[in-house]
Amino acid sequence: MSSENSSADDVRQVWDVVVVGAGPAGASAAYAAAVAGRRVLLLEKAELPRYKTCGGGIIGPSRDALPPGFELPLRDRVYAVTFSNNGRFTRTRRSKQMLFGLINRPEFDQQLVEHAQKAGAELRTGVTVQRVEQHGSTVPDRRTVAVVLQGGEVVLARAVVGADGSASRIGAHVGVKLAQVDLGLEAEIPVPETVAEDWKGRVLIDWGPMPGSYGWVFPKGDTLTVGVISARGEGAATKRYLEEFIGRLGLAGFEPSISSGHLTRCRADDSPLSRGRVLVCGDAAGLLEPWTREGISFALRSGRLAGEWAVRIAEAHDAVDTRRQALNYAFAVKAGLGVEMSVGKRLLTVFERRPGLFHGALTGLRPAWRAFKGITQGSTSLGEIVRTYPVAQRALAALDRRPAAGGEVSSSE
Repeated sequence: MSSENSSADDVRQVWDVVVVGAGPAGASAAYAAAVAGRRVLLLEKAELPRYKTCGGGIIGPSRDALPPGFELPLRDRVYAVTFSNNGRFTRTRRSKQMLFGLINRPEFDQQLVEHAQKAGAELRTGVTVQRVEQHGSTVPDRRTVAVVLQGGEVVLARAVVGADGSASRIGAHVGVKLAQVDLGLEAEIPVPETVAEDWKGRVLIDWGPMPGSYGWVFPKGDTLTVGVISARGEGAATKRYLEEFIGRLGLAGFEPSISSGHLTRCRADDSPLSRGRVLVCGDAAGLLEPWTREGISFALRSGRLAGEWAVRIAEAHDAVDTRRQALNYAFAVKAGLGVEMSVGKRLLTVFERRPGLFHGALTGLRPAWRAFKGITQGSTSLGEIVRTYPVAQRALAALDRRPAAGGEVSSSE
């Protein structure tokens, strides 16, 4: 375009969509908006690839939400799950079909970003966003959002997607409210070949000693990802659980290459998902499954929706149309992910009171194991199971009403 007939947008470049944060949610949003032919800028404060505290389990819904042609960088394929109840009543269940895959987050995230770039998104790393402004001197008109970077640079956009993680600045702008905060602790433990061989194709899930807590071992070739998660405020007990868990597994003699911690945050039911021309998705919106705290599938799915609706918001000419598109985005999120979250929340409440009941069901009842397989493989979801099977509805309702027993239920029940 020649300089004579360039528009005001080109004098001061205005992006159609600016995405803040290049994790799975942000990369998915950037990909969705770029595939629609929009001018997309993806901002990330770290240099890529970067480490994230995350088990790295890729379940069916995550696989289904990946861009076409995406080759998962799997470190292992899981066909067996060993369940234990605080180290006791151990039982392994197996599946002929793969249950889920295991990835390392740095590789996975990097690959997602590359797909967004191939679709046309532009990436800037090492950039910290200070705030977003929708009014005031930095904003040239009502159709524009100002993204203010550290150092004072201002980036202009027609729509902004906040995917900047669980301590999100964009989430604070939108007014995201959180109902549940958990602390995850994790160690990446390199192990000798003989130990790695024992874990190949199998994960361990241990229901923990504190209400709602559990631990996991995810094998990734020559390294085991070992972690635990529990409600925030139980820091010392959570750390002790991880140490005892590692000791119990006979892994205390191996030096972790990385030890890390991370807070997961789950949204309140009435928490907003947008404000004006700004949407939030993934961890920034508090979107994750409350019981397992699984977040990758929620990040990928909400990111894609956010990217698609950001395109519509970018095209909106007034506040009424902007609001309509933002409400449509919220409706799309709640209709799918919201249903899964509400079932997960009920399951967590029951699990906090009666972990032994869950252990007994998953290790001893075929329908419970089939449901677990269906969810991990992606053939069903928590919401679908409760919707489709009256027996699941009745069981959940009965469990909701049942008080916790004085003594814990053993896995043989």
